[in-house]
Amino acid sequence: MANYTRRVKNLLLNKGCQFVRHGKGDHEIWFSPITGKRFAIDGKIENRHSANEYLKLAGIKEKI
Repeated sequence: MANYTRRVKNLLLNKGCQFVRHGKGDHEIWFSPITGKRFAIDGKIENRHSANEYLKLAGIKEKI
C-alpha cells in the first residue's frame, strides 16, 4: 500500500502551512495561511484520495 504522508507534508510546508500540534491518535493539527483555518491530517496517509482531500482542506489546488 502506498504512503502519501511525506508528499502531503512537503506540499503543505512549501505552501506555507504550519504544523500546530499533535491531535488525537496519530493525527496532526496544521494551520493553512491560504484558508486561515486549522485542519487535521492523519499521521499515515495511505491513499491518493485522502491525500488530495487534505490538500483541499489546506486550500491547495494541486493534486497528487
